Amino acid sequence: MTIVPVRSEGLDASEVSWFAALCSDDYRWLGVPDGDLRSSWEHCAHIVTQAEELGFRNILCPSSYQVGQDTLSFVAGCAPITHRINLLAAIRCGEMHPYMLARTVATLDHMLKGRLTLNVISSDFPGETADSAFRYQRSREVVQILRQAWTQDHMEHHGQVYDLARVSADPAKPYQQNGGPLLYFGGYSPDALELCGEHCDVYLMWPETQDQLAERMHAVHAVAERHGRVLDYGLRVHMIVRDTEAEAREYAEELVSKLDDEFGRLIRERALDQGSLGVAHQTRARELADKFGYIEPRLWTGIGRARSGCGAALVGSADQVLSRIEEYRRMGIRAFIFSGYPHLDEARHFADHVLPHLKTCSLPHEYGRVPDHTPPTPLGAGERR
Repeated sequence: MTIVPVRSEGLDASEVSWFAALCSDDYRWLGVPDGDLRSSWEHCAHIVTQAEELGFRNILCPSSYQVGQDTLSFVAGCAPITHRINLLAAIRCGEMHPYMLARTVATLDHMLKGRLTLNVISSDFPGETADSAFRYQRSREVVQILRQAWTQDHMEHHGQVYDLARVSADPAKPYQQNGGPLLYFGGYSPDALELCGEHCDVYLMWPETQDQLAERMHAVHAVAERHGRVLDYGLRVHMIVRDTEAEAREYAEELVSKLDDEFGRLIRERALDQGSLGVAHQTRARELADKFGYIEPRLWTGIGRARSGCGAALVGSADQVLSRIEEYRRMGIRAFIFSGYPHLDEARHFADHVLPHLKTCSLPHEYGRVPDHTPPTPLGAGERR
């Protein structure tokens, strides 16, 4: 039995996703820039198509103001080169006018034939330092407007951040039905939990000890329950999996063997989320780790020496990693977003060693969001007005 109620209680599969390194985040040796692994269209698109071929069911396309790919432009470019994999597009709320964002989401969802999922981001914009409560209120209002677009004939909003007149929702109707694209969300502050519990579908966590993950799940569930809702839960974590634990640990050490810690600090601090509560928890995990960087057996925090955000990896043999994933599943975690360095190589390692032993699914399909045929929307098979 899961530690908190989950929406997909009876689901015997997991949504297993990979990561597209859009934001200058691919390395052979952590913290050592390699021109062949830059965040170009060619390299990042190759990660996506390789992930689809290997059998991953979704792929996170992150957002940050760093040299690399614009998220929504990149996702649009992936539509004609992919056929099965979902794309989890990070949307930084407030970056685009909400009505226009709603139309953009609808366009992408039709291009992808219902394979769009959304990761709601609330961090600062470049050059901005905004109060946390304001940022999450801004995101809440954006999500409320998107929900109107997906469930009503018109959009109208009068809030603290946006005061918008009534307009037709026709341009913003997505391909997905019964509530539109799924909303994935990660955040640790009370304002973040309130937004997720009230409006989002999948609460994403960064790697911590299992006891700490359980605390996060209980805290989010309490908020969701207050709003009469039940959520699903996800985990974003890096992977280093090899034939044996010794080989995996050896590779982990090699990965950071050329890292200059001062340059690693600069890499962390250039991220837009570097001051967030979630990042602070990842930093604390590194501080509490043993002399080899492990905060608990097989959870290695060395990644966080040169990366903001998700800063730990599961390190071990295939059996060890599979056992840990099953432990997470018993807790109630149904969505996994994995990655590794270099991203193409580690995706292949994971696909060879672990993925064949996992039953996978697409959560939008499990939620009944993706229709069997083109829906009666203005961009689909609906009457043209």
